[in-house]
Amino acid sequence: MTDLDQFTQSLARNLRRLRTERGFTLDALAARAGISRGMLIQIEQARTNPSVGTVVKVGDALGVSITTLLDFDRGPAVRVVTGDQAVRLWSTEAGSHSTLLAGTEAPGPLELWRWRLMPGEGSDSDPHPMGTSELVHVTAGVLTLVLDGEDHPVPAGASASYESHVAHSYRNDGPEPVEFMMAVSVPSA
Repeated sequence: MTDLDQFTQSLARNLRRLRTERGFTLDALAARAGISRGMLIQIEQARTNPSVGTVVKVGDALGVSITTLLDFDRGPAVRVVTGDQAVRLWSTEAGSHSTLLAGTEAPGPLELWRWRLMPGEGSDSDPHPMGTSELVHVTAGVLTLVLDGEDHPVPAGASASYESHVAHSYRNDGPEPVEFMMAVSVPSA
């Protein structure tokens, strides 16, 4: 690995970690840093070598030095995410929500989610990149998993695995809340 590759990977890893720890969405951090969301995505996916000015802006927006952003030795082998550090990314007034519990980037992004859907509610998802897989395990209620327009009921205690490169959604058609865990694996770029 070249020095530039090591720089790009370290910046990507540290930026994701710091942004997540602070609870910033990509849009929020982009606005704070005065750069585009697309640039942040490219940096977090290690697909670009940003200018020093961009790195300074990101560091300032996160409240850290460039040294912290570029620290090659950061990123312990084990990272514990406490309950209060988990990031709630979607919610409704009725009480439905999804929370990103943990994630990793090796060999490609892998995320672990906790979801709750209140009766009559649902969430639609655009198709993910080809090769993306999801696993769900329902712990309460009956999840209606909709894949490419077809309903698949998944009752409490059951699990489902599927490729999510097609339009898909999660619905609660029942009278009680649905709770499930979901893992999402995205292929590396």
